Amino acid sequence: MSQPIGRQAPLISSKADTQKPASLRWPDWVVWLFALAGPAVLTAVLITVTGTDKRDYVFLYLGLVAAVGVLRGFWPALLASAISFAFLDYFFVEPYYTFTISHPRDFLNLVVFVVTAGIVGILASRRRRALLESQALAGQLREVNSELVHLNKDQAEAAQAALRLARSEQQIRTLQEADRLRRELLANVSHELRTPLGTILTESTDPSAARTVEEAERRLATVAAEARRLEALVNDMLDMARIEGGALDLNLEPMDLDDAIAAATERLHHASPDRKVEWDRPGARVDVLADWGRVGQVLDNLLANADRFAPPGTPITVEVAEAESGLAAVRVIDRGPGVAPELSERVFERFVRGDSKRDHGTGLGLAIVKGLVEAHAGSVALVDSPPGTGAIFRFTLPLAAHQST
Repeated sequence: MSQPIGRQAPLISSKADTQKPASLRWPDWVVWLFALAGPAVLTAVLITVTGTDKRDYVFLYLGLVAAVGVLRGFWPALLASAISFAFLDYFFVEPYYTFTISHPRDFLNLVVFVVTAGIVGILASRRRRALLESQALAGQLREVNSELVHLNKDQAEAAQAALRLARSEQQIRTLQEADRLRRELLANVSHELRTPLGTILTESTDPSAARTVEEAERRLATVAAEARRLEALVNDMLDMARIEGGALDLNLEPMDLDDAIAAATERLHHASPDRKVEWDRPGARVDVLADWGRVGQVLDNLLANADRFAPPGTPITVEVAEAESGLAAVRVIDRGPGVAPELSERVFERFVRGDSKRDHGTGLGLAIVKGLVEAHAGSVALVDSPPGTGAIFRFTLPLAAHQST
């Protein structure tokens, strides 16, 4: 921006380049000739006029002096006033055709004419100078305005170039982040698949190891368990793909949270029969507008997560309450060690897991919970809890009555 400002400086300070209006651009010799010959021509015209008071001719000469002052300035006007004084005295003041003055009044009139002509010349000269300055200022303003237009155009082009550069950088960062996530996803998936596949291959490809029926049944149960683990991983990956691709279909209908919690508790008891789930059944009779299967999946993941971290013999608590803005709030509380502070901000990301000795999940459960809850226009969060309380996960769902109205 320093270059355009530097170009503007001479435009503002220089007067050599100012443009005069067309009516004022008379050559100097023409104006001086007019100052010399103008009184003579006017006198030649007035001599032919009869029947008027010759004292009134003074005003015509004053007009001539004013015209000369406007055209060129004070000095030509002063010359015109001196010549006009001579012609007035010689042709129109008694005694005529002499430079003598017989009457004091005529002398006074001529003196007044000279003074008035000088004042008129000065005023006309000042008016001319002011007019020239205004014209010069107008020209400078036009040039400065043109320069500013070019400057604004350059700035607009620079801003557009910066915007294009910023967009390109954003696209590059987005592509780099997408590539990083893709590589991370492939690494995590390959790691998750390698363990069950290796177990299945080991247990199923060495027939000599199964010497007894009991050993064969154990190996078959291990293969089945690892196959179910693979199935769970594949299903979770498909759900994440649907969620992130916006292709998740929900069958929304009024449902009772009481029934959904009861069904999820029953499913948890199949995997962990000794785990107790405490909840207030009458207080959980809240109707929400949701997809039965997907809400069950949310509860399954949260209960399974709590079961992995809760100490043996401690219950899992489920609380239901009506929140503000037409939402129902559900809290799932365990009695475990809680979430480590360094993981609290990333707990809902893919493949983020807590204590590896206790967390044997796929690392996608909480990420799926977040995607499913947000697809229902709800929210999910890890609630701050006192030490020793365990982890508290809270999610919301829209009330059926609120949606119907």
